Amino acid sequence: MFTTEDIVKLRKRTNAGMMDCKNALTETNGDLDKATEWLREKGIAKAAKKADRIAAEGLVYSYIHMGGKIGVLVEVNCETDFVSRSDNFVALCKDIALHIAAAKPLYVEQAEVPADVLNHEKEILKAQALNEGKPEAIVDKMIEGRVKKFYEEVCLLDQPFVKDPSKTIRDIVNEAVLTIGEKIAIRRFTRYEMGEGLEKRSDNFAEEVMGQMKKD
Repeated sequence: MFTTEDIVKLRKRTNAGMMDCKNALTETNGDLDKATEWLREKGIAKAAKKADRIAAEGLVYSYIHMGGKIGVLVEVNCETDFVSRSDNFVALCKDIALHIAAAKPLYVEQAEVPADVLNHEKEILKAQALNEGKPEAIVDKMIEGRVKKFYEEVCLLDQPFVKDPSKTIRDIVNEAVLTIGEKIAIRRFTRYEMGEGLEKRSDNFAEEVMGQMKKD
């Protein structure tokens, strides 16, 4: 449908990331012009132009879930101290922190996933596909799709936003870049869960956090 060369061409044309370009071409059946428009409609192309700028200001935002069950610290960077104190930026940081509390990401982005973790996951996915009786000729293609699902589960930027699953956290950040007019980057986060690793009753924290969002 499209080649690596097409992805590179689209990247040069829009400055968007390789994965964003690949997704755009997938959504538009490899049509470069339509893929360019797709990236623009998503706000990715415009946001990408700010990607090389320095974002050294920002906030370390903290969120404690009701009753002290979950705690989140997330560092979100922007370019100026003025923006870091703006209502829009603080609201973005809050949404990101609430999302982390609910969705339990392990990494900010795909590049942070250790090679050994990814290779181990691919081995498991391959074994699952073969055990399902899938032809070995299509197993690699299946693994590619399932790895994408793995990234959506563990990488913050790839996760569907809990407030609006039609958008990813990357989409939310890109929209904020267009609204605020500065480069914005999620640098790191830490998530603590009370009793994590210990046997305890199962709580649906995602539902509780969503309830908190509605109240806010």
